[in-house]
Amino acid sequence: MSTSSPEAVKKLLENMQTDLRSLSMECKKKFPPVKEAAESGIVKIKTIAARNTDILAALKENSSEVVQPFLMGCGTKEPKITQLCLAAIQRLMSHEVVSEAAAGNIINMLWQLMENGLEELKLLQTVLVLLTTNTVVHDEVLSKAIVLCFRLHFTKDNITNNTAAATVRQVVTVVFERMVAEDERFKGIVEQAPPVQGNTNRRSVSTLRPSAKDAYMLFQDLCQLVNADAPYWLVGMTEMTRTFGLELLESVLNDFPGVFLQHQEFSFLLKERVCPLVIKLFSPNIKFRQGSSSAASPAPVEKPYFPICMRLLRVVSVLIKHFYSLLVTECEIFLSLLVKFLDGEKPQWLRAVAVESVHRLCVQPHLLRSFCQSYDMKQHSTKVFRDIVNALGSFIQSLFIVPNVGNTAAVNAPAGGSGSGAQGTAQGGPGTGGVSGNLTTQAAFEYRGTWIPLMTVSVQGSAKATYLEMLDKVEPPSIPEGYAMSVAFSALLDLVRGITSMIERELAAEEEAAAEFREAHPDQEWQPQPGAHLVWEEMVSACWCGLLAALSLLLDASTDETATENILKAELTMASLCGRLGLVTPRDAFITAICKASLPPHYALTVLSSNAANLSSKAYSIQGQSVQIISPSSESHQQVVAVGQPLTSQPQGTVVLTAKNIQCMRTLLNLAHCHGAVLGTSWQLVLATLQHLVWILGLKPGVGGALKPGRAVEGPSTVLTTAVMTDLPIISNILSRLFESSQYLDDVSLHHLINALCSLSLEAMEMAYGNNKEPSLFAVAKLLETGLVNMDRIEILWRPLTGHLLEKVCQHPNSRMREWGAEAVTALIKAGLAYKHDPPLAQNQRLQLLLLNPLKELSNVFHADIRQKQLESVLQILQSQGDGLGPGWPLVLGVIGAIRNDQGESLIRTAFQCLQLVVTDFLPTMPCTCLQIVVDVAGSFGLQNQELNISLTSIGLLWNISDYFFQRGEAITKELEREEEALQKQAQESGETLNRPFHPAPPFDCLWLCLYAKLGELCVDPRPAVRKSAGQTLFSTIAAHGTLLQQPTWHIVVWKVLFHLLDCVRTSSTTADKEKIESGGGNILIHHSRDTAEKQWAETWVLTLAGVARIFNTRRYLLQQLGDFFEAWEVLLNHIQSAALSKNNEVSLAALKSFQEILQIVTPVRDSDKASDAFAAIGVPPVLIDPLSASGPGRPLVRSDSLVERLTRYNGAELQAPPPGEESALEDSALWWSAWNTWYRTGTDSTRPPSGPTEKLSFIPSQPFLTALIQIFPALYQHIKANFSMEDLKKLGVILHGAVSVPISSDASPFILPSYTEAVLTSLQEAVLTSLDVLQKAICVGPENLQVMYPAIFEQLLLFMEFSCKPPQYGRMETKHVANAKYNQAEWVALNYVPFAERSLEVVVDLYHKTACHKAVINEKVLQNIIKTLRMPLGLKYACPSESTWKLAVSSLLKVLSIGLPVARQHASSGKFDTMWPELANAFEDFLFTKSTPPDNLSIQEFQKNEAIDVEVVQLISTEILPFANFIPKDFVGQIMAMLNRGSIHSQSPSFTEAEIDVRMREEFSKVCFETLLQFSFSNKVSTPQEGYISRMALSVLLKRSQDVLRRYVEDERLSGRCPLPRQQVTEIIFVLKAISTLMDSLKKTQPENVDGNTWAQVIALYPTLVECITCSSSEVSSALKEALGPFKDFMQPPVSRVQNGES
Repeated sequence: MSTSSPEAVKKLLENMQTDLRSLSMECKKKFPPVKEAAESGIVKIKTIAARNTDILAALKENSSEVVQPFLMGCGTKEPKITQLCLAAIQRLMSHEVVSEAAAGNIINMLWQLMENGLEELKLLQTVLVLLTTNTVVHDEVLSKAIVLCFRLHFTKDNITNNTAAATVRQVVTVVFERMVAEDERFKGIVEQAPPVQGNTNRRSVSTLRPSAKDAYMLFQDLCQLVNADAPYWLVGMTEMTRTFGLELLESVLNDFPGVFLQHQEFSFLLKERVCPLVIKLFSPNIKFRQGSSSAASPAPVEKPYFPICMRLLRVVSVLIKHFYSLLVTECEIFLSLLVKFLDGEKPQWLRAVAVESVHRLCVQPHLLRSFCQSYDMKQHSTKVFRDIVNALGSFIQSLFIVPNVGNTAAVNAPAGGSGSGAQGTAQGGPGTGGVSGNLTTQAAFEYRGTWIPLMTVSVQGSAKATYLEMLDKVEPPSIPEGYAMSVAFSALLDLVRGITSMIERELAAEEEAAAEFREAHPDQEWQPQPGAHLVWEEMVSACWCGLLAALSLLLDASTDETATENILKAELTMASLCGRLGLVTPRDAFITAICKASLPPHYALTVLSSNAANLSSKAYSIQGQSVQIISPSSESHQQVVAVGQPLTSQPQGTVVLTAKNIQCMRTLLNLAHCHGAVLGTSWQLVLATLQHLVWILGLKPGVGGALKPGRAVEGPSTVLTTAVMTDLPIISNILSRLFESSQYLDDVSLHHLINALCSLSLEAMEMAYGNNKEPSLFAVAKLLETGLVNMDRIEILWRPLTGHLLEKVCQHPNSRMREWGAEAVTALIKAGLAYKHDPPLAQNQRLQLLLLNPLKELSNVFHADIRQKQLESVLQILQSQGDGLGPGWPLVLGVIGAIRNDQGESLIRTAFQCLQLVVTDFLPTMPCTCLQIVVDVAGSFGLQNQELNISLTSIGLLWNISDYFFQRGEAITKELEREEEALQKQAQESGETLNRPFHPAPPFDCLWLCLYAKLGELCVDPRPAVRKSAGQTLFSTIAAHGTLLQQPTWHIVVWKVLFHLLDCVRTSSTTADKEKIESGGGNILIHHSRDTAEKQWAETWVLTLAGVARIFNTRRYLLQQLGDFFEAWEVLLNHIQSAALSKNNEVSLAALKSFQEILQIVTPVRDSDKASDAFAAIGVPPVLIDPLSASGPGRPLVRSDSLVERLTRYNGAELQAPPPGEESALEDSALWWSAWNTWYRTGTDSTRPPSGPTEKLSFIPSQPFLTALIQIFPALYQHIKANFSMEDLKKLGVILHGAVSVPISSDASPFILPSYTEAVLTSLQEAVLTSLDVLQKAICVGPENLQVMYPAIFEQLLLFMEFSCKPPQYGRMETKHVANAKYNQAEWVALNYVPFAERSLEVVVDLYHKTACHKAVINEKVLQNIIKTLRMPLGLKYACPSESTWKLAVSSLLKVLSIGLPVARQHASSGKFDTMWPELANAFEDFLFTKSTPPDNLSIQEFQKNEAIDVEVVQLISTEILPFANFIPKDFVGQIMAMLNRGSIHSQSPSFTEAEIDVRMREEFSKVCFETLLQFSFSNKVSTPQEGYISRMALSVLLKRSQDVLRRYVEDERLSGRCPLPRQQVTEIIFVLKAISTLMDSLKKTQPENVDGNTWAQVIALYPTLVECITCSSSEVSSALKEALGPFKDFMQPPVSRVQNGES
């Protein structure tokens, strides 16, 4: 319940009355005045209670009186009474009913009690209650109360002392609390502060309020007392200790810093009193040197006193902590002192407490920052912060170096057995003495034999001191070994932790602010506070050297994993902080330290040593001690976990790695992993170190660049303990993660990383030069890994990355290195293409080209393994990303096409696989502009000479490509035209002309032209197989797909492709080598028709010419619409001519075939009529592609979809047939005449017989050639017949004659010649006749003017006819008759011309049959010529080479005459036939009375047959000639009569045997002759004198003949005697006799005037002869004679007068 509640008041009143009563009771006897006072007091209280409502206030007003009895009671000094009174007074105080005056009285009374030494504890209690319950006590009263407490503190009684000390502390606190409360009350009331008059009066407190004044006076006096001066205010002090004073000062300063900071007066006190005091008190500690003899110095040096020194340090800590801002200069002095106390010459305890103080500072980073700002950053100021850190560093170094003087612990071996020399290496490393295994290892540092244990001194981040808290100790304590080290170590760690976390927090805050600012004002630049950065940088610059020196030393000395971890963590955080602040040197220094610690001791690594040298050149020293990074000491206290090979160019021994190395390595990985962004150029250090560690541990790169544990390739193999074996996968994993984390680095850092890897890689390459040792692939593998994880921003690192790999690694002579370079490049490209970029690659053309470019660059590397890798990856890219390459196609195709002949088969094969894949799968997906490149690339594979099969297959691919063009024509055309427009626009804008091959042609056509041009190149390849395949493909594509081309493009096809090709082939063929090729490489045999280059080229020439001709044939309509078709035609004909005249049978024959083709013996099929025939006409097998091709079977040309539709769809207009009337216009006569001229030149040249002697003869055209040549004429003639002149006919005749005259070589004859006995024509002869036949048919239906040519044709045919008897000569060549030729000798054989001549004759007959009446035939005496020609075989008769000849001649003659004689008679008057008659008579004569004798073996049947022929002739005379005697010249008739006469008289030779004579006498023939003669003697129908003349002639012949026969018979009869005459002769005589009787009859019937007198005379002259015959013995003859003699009776008349007769 509260002291002011009514109940409490009531209780108070009751208690007071009770107290007073008790007092009165006690004092009743001894102290009556007191009793009275007590009783009056009771009354007083009652009165107050009765009168006042506010009893407490009234009580307080009257408190002096109320208290009086109690004070008097205390004055009695009677213990019981005093205690009672003090209790009562305390009760009043606690109810705050004591006024100021009363309080003064109370204090005075207490003072007396104190002086009397009574109730000391009760006194203290009362003072405390009085001062704490209210604030009535002020000024002198207060000071008196405080002095009272002090006085009680220095009594003899321990309890009192302590209680008093506590009371003093509380009272001091109360005084200051009152002041704080007072300030609170007056807060906000601004007072006009009186002007301060400097420090004239140091007690000037007039400006302060009461409580503040009290506090001021109190604090001032405390300072006076500590300084051993008299107090101003605390009057009555008798004694005071410094330690107590310092403690009080410390507590005030620590508890009420606000007071000093807010009130100038107090600040003044701090500056003027406290600081000088502290410095003065410090002096003995500063001057003292441990171990210097005090005797030597003139004045004895005061020794440092532990309690004061320690308390001073505590005060200093507080001053620095709270009043640093007020006492900048003073703090500088304090801190410098503190640094000095760490000196090695100071006592051990002093150093320990100093370290503890420093530790206290180290855990306050903001304070440290203030130092840095106030001192280090000011000119001419001590670099305090730096010195603190350096001092800590030196301190730690000194602990290792300076022997521990004065350290008892070092002398007596502690219980831990540290003196035994086996300190702390219980892990059993080398050099452990006998350490019992049960010892747990104590954490410690060991360096060069000094062993310092490490203890846990405080929780991290708080500086819990041990010795600064020993306020009760007077003697310096003994400090355990390792304590100072442990504190210093903690201080270092806390310092690093504090600074780094503070700066990083502020950095983060700044970055956040920057981000907010950017969000709010995106257009403005964020300007950070420059001051903050400067401070941070200065702090780091100031502390890094010392920190690094200390941490490196500790790291080297540490034997405890946790300690090592902490040190490494400190180094790591410092490195990271330096990096973030951009302080390169310190960053690199820290990183170097970690790197060095990771590697084996004294490991030669240039990067690190050069870096260390950089640091030492900026050498710095602390108080004379160099703080170089101490080189590592022996490693005896470390556990070895791995032995491996160092990575050097020269082989060396092995190196060992310890557990600590591995730990450091993990830190290094951690650093790179978490702080990669700030490493910058130090990536080089980090990576170089990692590379060496990875090498020593034997990690090798695997797929994707990740390192896996692998066996070292050579040297003493890497030895790994199980400990490290389990770590390896983790390390390898962290390594990978490290590079994976590069994806979080910013661009600049990433570039640093890449650069570092590149330079590492360069070093590794340097090392790998000149030896085939396994190179270090760390850098290359990691470049790959970094690239792979940074695909999303690959652009920024692509160039440096791939540039290095391409230019350096892939060109390296060491194959392993190279291989990895290529692996890395190709893996990156593949990954880059596969990565899902944003925007996707398809839309980001630039990026795609960037990614693919290195692939192209690889083509410049000459190493085959690299190219192999490149091509394999192209294959993989095609298989995985082929559809999305888009604009990258030209690059990819460029790579595939970058093959050279010197590259070897396997490369070419791989590249070709890629190409095949492209052609089979990707043509539709690539931009059409790339199709041309595909064509070029395929062509280049055709031209390579390493692998024939690939060349052939690539030609197949070209065919497939052409097929694709054909199918996708429309789409390709559209796309190309779009592209073309864009290019044109560009070209116009830049003012250049558009430059592409075959420019004027439209783009789609250009594509075709490129294809044709490529195939054209292949058509002249040195290898025959390639030429053949390419030729077939070229012509097939043109044939199959040429319809797609625009008309003008055909112009280019003809001139630039086809004719160019023909020129090349002709040149090559004519210059080809005639040397025999032994074999086709390996064991392939070559057929004799291909065993020279010349023969192989001949084949090519044949193919090419045929192909071109075919195109001219099938595309005639199209080509004719081109302007210069005539020129093209001429050129083509020229080619055909030169080929036809080439000295190679194969070529010449083929040329003619082509000639035949272009003359279109049939009219060309129109594409629109019959598309499928276009293919049939090509005559190429449907499958063109070489069976070797790897691309599977070729495709047949004809597609399933209707080709017709497609053709008409594309180019409908061009394909329609010309309108009907224009046929003739198309078949331009000029073209045909040009062809005729070619034919004529070819024919003339090839059939012209050699002029010189035969030895020089080199070439004679073959029969097939000549046949083909001649076969061309009929077709050709059809087109030129209109203007075909006699002149031309003569030319033709020359050629035909020449051709037929050409002999055959004997080795060819069996194939061409029929056997001699067969009457068969050779095809050449057939052709010749066909030509003439065509001519004559044309003339037959042609106009009148043509018919003048008939005679010429007859002439030609008759010329051939002569061959039957007189074979032609070919120049001066010796030809053997076919029957005599030996086949195996190279002789020329004349043909058997008989069948030919006979056929010619038949033709003549037929022709004459048709044309006998033609004017020209009559005028040109054709009949005469025929007869004249026939005379030869007729005359030769049995002497003809072939018997059939003369027989045919006869039958022909008969046929001709049967037609011709009537015509001749018709034109008898014109005289045109006059010359014919003698010719005819001679022919009859020559035939009927031939000079040649029949062969001996002629059988009788044959003879009779022949005789029958003679008879036919005579019959012809009797039917066709003699009846028309009057139209026939007399001489001729005479000749005929004489002939008949001669025939009718048997002219036998006596040598014949009887049997033969019978037949050989041609009895039948004679008989017919006779009958004929006779017949004409009957002629009584004399219609013309001419006819009478014939009769007379016949009669006279007959009579003469009869006379002869009779006479001969009589003679023979007489001679033969008994012998009967031959049957034949008997028959003849009978016949004559019959004839005479017939004649007599006819004479009887004839008018006498018709009969010539001459005849009569002859008839009568017969009579005597007849009479002579009467003696004959034959009865037949007798009967005939009887008949003959009978008619003579009619002549028996008497004679008439002569005169009459003579006159008649």
